[in-house]
Amino acid sequence: MDEVVLGIDLGTSSSKAVLTTPDGVVVARARRDHRISLPRPGWAEVDAEAVWWSEVVSLCRELLGPGRAVPASRVAALAVSGVGPCLLLVDGGGRPVRPAVLYGIDTRASTQITALTERYGAQALLDRCGKALSSQAVGPKIAWVREEEPEAYAASARWHGSSSWVVEQLTGEHVQDHPTASQCDPLYDLPARTWARDWAEDLAPGLPLPRLAWPAEVVGAVSPAAAASTGLAPGTPVVAGTVDAWAEAHSAGVRAPGDAMLMYGSTAFVVQVLDRLLTGPDVWATSGTDPGRYTLSGGTATAGSLTEWVRTLTGGAPWSELLAEAGAVPAGAEGLLVLPHFAGERTPLYDPSARGVIAGLTLRHGRGHLVRAAYEGTALAVGQVLAAVDAVAGPPERLVAVGGGTLSPLWLQVVSDVTGRVQHVPRQTVGACYGDALLAATGAGLVPAGTDWALPERVVVPDAARHEQYRELARTYAELQAASRSAVHRLAASTS
Repeated sequence: MDEVVLGIDLGTSSSKAVLTTPDGVVVARARRDHRISLPRPGWAEVDAEAVWWSEVVSLCRELLGPGRAVPASRVAALAVSGVGPCLLLVDGGGRPVRPAVLYGIDTRASTQITALTERYGAQALLDRCGKALSSQAVGPKIAWVREEEPEAYAASARWHGSSSWVVEQLTGEHVQDHPTASQCDPLYDLPARTWARDWAEDLAPGLPLPRLAWPAEVVGAVSPAAAASTGLAPGTPVVAGTVDAWAEAHSAGVRAPGDAMLMYGSTAFVVQVLDRLLTGPDVWATSGTDPGRYTLSGGTATAGSLTEWVRTLTGGAPWSELLAEAGAVPAGAEGLLVLPHFAGERTPLYDPSARGVIAGLTLRHGRGHLVRAAYEGTALAVGQVLAAVDAVAGPPERLVAVGGGTLSPLWLQVVSDVTGRVQHVPRQTVGACYGDALLAATGAGLVPAGTDWALPERVVVPDAARHEQYRELARTYAELQAASRSAVHRLAASTS
C-alpha cells in the first residue's frame, strides 16, 4: 500500500480521524462522541486527558496496526486540529493542572475582559490584535485563573490550546500555529505576525510563549512514548495543525480571497479569507491558514448544540422523524420564534449574559414547530454574523457550507432562505480532520502547497418568497433581542 496521511480533529461533541491517500481519497475513518463539562453557568470545560488524549489514542488504535485499516508504517505524516481558542495550563511534565477552559462558549472571564480592555485600551487592542477582547479570547481566561485559582496558576509551566497540547503529547514540542495564536488575544501582534511579548509578560508572567509555526509546517516527530500509546510509528512527522474551523475551511477549499466558509457544528462559524488585514469591532480578524492570508471570522454560541437540546428535551426521537415534522411546518413556525442564545452570544452581540428565549409558544405548537423555530433562530443569528463580516470586507464571492449540519437539507435551505445567500456544499463532508489530512500531506511534501481536494456537490439557492417573509421575521428577532435584554441579564445574574 502507498503512503497515507492521518488527520485528527477534537471537536466540541466528538473527535474524528481520517486516513487518506495523498490525492484525498478516504481510506478509513473513525469517530468518538463525548460531552463537554458545564460545571457552572457560563463555564464550559474539558478534561484534556480523559477526552482529548484518550480519544486520540483510541482513534489511532482503531485505524492503525495489525488487522487494522493501514499499517502504522505507511503514515507519512499527521495533523491535529481542535476546538479553540482554548486554554489548557500544564505542569512541567505536560500534565493538565486543571480542566481546559473552552472557547467563546465559556464566559467566566467577563470581569477580566473589562479590566484588560481598560488596561490596554480598546483601540490599541483592535489595532494590535485585530479584534476587541471577548469571551473568545484566551488572555482574559489566563487572568481569571491567576486571580481565581492562584494555586493552579502557580503549578503551571506552560499553556496550550487543544491541538497544540496533543502535538506536545505526540512530540514533546511546545508549538502554537499562527491562526490559533492570533486568537489568543491580547498575546499575539497580528500585523507583525508574532507574539506581543510585552503584553504576554504582563498578563502571563512566568509562562513561556510557544514557538510559532504555520499549520502545514512539520514541527516534530512522534516520540517512542507516544508511539507506544497510540500505535503510531516512532518518528512519524507531525505538522502544527490549527483550530477546527480553520482546518474545516481548508478541507472545503476556502483558500482564496473572497472565499468564505459557514460551518454548521455545535456552534455556527464564519471564516472569510482576505489578502490583507481588515478589522472591525464586531468581528474577529486573524491570521489565515496559509502564509500571506488573513481572515475575518465570527460565530454563534449555539447551533447544533441547540437543536440537539431540543431533540433530547422532546424525547430523543430519530432526526429523520423530527426533520419530517419540522419540514411540514411552514416558514415562520406558525408564530414561534427562538432566540438561540442558550450559551450567551458571541459575534456580533458580544453578550455573555444573553439567554435563550422561546417566544410565541401556544398549546397548538408541537415538537416539529420547536425544531423548525430552532433552525430559524440559528439561521437568524448566522445572518447577523454574516452582516457583520460584510460590513468590514463586503459580501463573499463564494459561501461554502460545511460541517455535520449540512446533512440536514432543511437546515441548509432555512439558512439560505433567511440570509438570501447561495451556499455551495462540497462532496466530501468528513470535516476538519479531512483538512488536517491535507495539511499533513502538504507538510510531508506529498502535494504542493496550493493543493485543493474539495469537489463541489450541490448548490442551495434561496427561495425569494420565503426570503421576503424572513426579512420581516428578522426585524421581529432584532426587536425581541433588544426588548428581552435587560430581563435575561437579570435572570443570568440570579444564577451566577
